[in-house]
Amino acid sequence: MKQPKIKYSLEPVIEPQPGCDWADTMVLNPALVIAENDDAIHMLFRATGPWQQKNLKGKSDPYPIFLGYAKSEDGGESFQADFSRPALAPMLAYEMEEMYIENDKGEKVLNYANGCIEDPRIFRVEEDWYLSVACRLFPPGPYWEGDKRRDNLPDWAMDEANPLGKLANRNDTVTVLYRLNLTELTRENYDQAFTYVGPVTDGNVSDNRDVFLFPKKFKIDGREQYLMLHRPDDPSEFSAGQGVTKPSIMMAAAEQIEDFVTDKATHHLFATGIFDWEEERIGASFPPIDLGDGEWLISYHGKQLPDVGYTQSFIIVRELEDTFPEIIHRVSERLIYAKQKWELPDKFPCPCIFTTGGVVKDGVLIMSYGAADQKIGIAKVNFAELIHYIRCFDRNGEIGTM
Repeated sequence: MKQPKIKYSLEPVIEPQPGCDWADTMVLNPALVIAENDDAIHMLFRATGPWQQKNLKGKSDPYPIFLGYAKSEDGGESFQADFSRPALAPMLAYEMEEMYIENDKGEKVLNYANGCIEDPRIFRVEEDWYLSVACRLFPPGPYWEGDKRRDNLPDWAMDEANPLGKLANRNDTVTVLYRLNLTELTRENYDQAFTYVGPVTDGNVSDNRDVFLFPKKFKIDGREQYLMLHRPDDPSEFSAGQGVTKPSIMMAAAEQIEDFVTDKATHHLFATGIFDWEEERIGASFPPIDLGDGEWLISYHGKQLPDVGYTQSFIIVRELEDTFPEIIHRVSERLIYAKQKWELPDKFPCPCIFTTGGVVKDGVLIMSYGAADQKIGIAKVNFAELIHYIRCFDRNGEIGTM
């Protein structure tokens, strides 16, 4: 049993841009997509820099988080980033009456992406493309120096009895969905590329991120339903996660996308950390890839402090009749992890490779990752060889027979 060879960028494909206010300090955690009839690979990446003009309390400058756009025409070997402006920016309002946006139905709704737009994932659901992002109501301070989420909270949010609840008071993340117009994105017409849909997680239940949907409906509990992966910080807030104290991967099923944030959704505990490199948490990494015959590839990450940090591996699941999919193969080894000097810790104390994008092109799985939470790299592996290797492990990570 030979582990597949994974090729990494020898140097970053995108780095922070000194002097670019919104990408001065960090670029990381990119999503990838290949549009129809388009050979290029398109990327949305997370970026931040100090925003002194929005320093509300004088404690620390806020670091709002933006999305930038980049494009590769050589199969992911290099990317050309547009640093002229963000592709998608938070509103950065501090008064609640100013924190509203029009959604895809023409309704005026609260903009949960007001302070930060983090960790993009791009995926298709039936005929539409979507973008999911982890968002905060207010921009944090320099978060690599510790918990700075509340340094720039307005007075009304500091009150635990505020109208938006603990989501505003703790400035936790809630995952927001946008409808994505790929044609406008690839033309760099950013103002026409994104349509706000709304939250798909409830920040007053749990901080929740690493969220995206499967591309089709599944029959669950006798009904055709959308299926979503999510990673609550506190799974025990859901009945399916009772007794689970560490962030873990859950699934949710709902008949309508807007139902995921309500009690109409049904939740299922999908996977918890079982290996030493998953000691702190696990979460899904990039959207599922259809393997055919009712099987799906799910990439995921684990975290262990202080030595291992964030590393990546893979799961294969199989569809079941009238219930949630089940794990049939799970690799016990961390297959993707920081090795090169530029991938190793700098601002943050632990090693970190964090994949948030994956596309298959010409038989190669091309994965985009944030390294050391500061730069962007690309990893490539022969897709068939990777799947063959994953199938050598059973659902518990034990080496079995195929």
